[in-house]
Amino acid sequence: MARTGLDLGVRSQVYRLDMGTTVVEQARQHQTQQRQHARWTVADVAREAGISPDTVRYYERAGLLAAAGRSAAGYRQFDAGSLDRLRFIQGAQRLGLRLREIRDLLTVRDRGVCPCESAETLLRRRVAEIEREIARLTTLRGDLEQMLTGLPGPGCPDPEPGTWCPVVPEFTESAASTGSTQSTERDKGGECSC
Repeated sequence: MARTGLDLGVRSQVYRLDMGTTVVEQARQHQTQQRQHARWTVADVAREAGISPDTVRYYERAGLLAAAGRSAAGYRQFDAGSLDRLRFIQGAQRLGLRLREIRDLLTVRDRGVCPCESAETLLRRRVAEIEREIARLTTLRGDLEQMLTGLPGPGCPDPEPGTWCPVVPEFTESAASTGSTQSTERDKGGECSC
């Protein structure tokens, strides 16, 4: 074995083997292979995925995760594919997809078909849902701000039982559909009805 300018001693981790790979490279390859063929318990795979073991069991019951093999002692044994699947589920949930939608994507993926078309449909639907929710929340914020401006000053007397001060605008079906509210006595320049 020819020496280079590096310390190629036994403890250096840089000497070359006959096959042309360093011991460090070979150790990394070995670790990767072991990880791919590893059998993890439900607690181990849950820890790796950052979720609870109960969540792993639930995903298995819900059909999101293939039924795990069992050890001789009856423990569930998961492989690297299960961990990859759990991470996919978590990522899809962060995007706001529901478990049934995630299951559909996984089914397409399991068939070996590119899930991009299905994913695009689901994501476009989710974006539309988010836009509707933003509109609803914007209306709600406006209503709350209107209530805040309608609050009387510090001289407001205690309300009588069964009343609320200020008078909360009542929404009619037509007002709710247009996002407008009926005006209160205060809006008309009246006093607090406490």
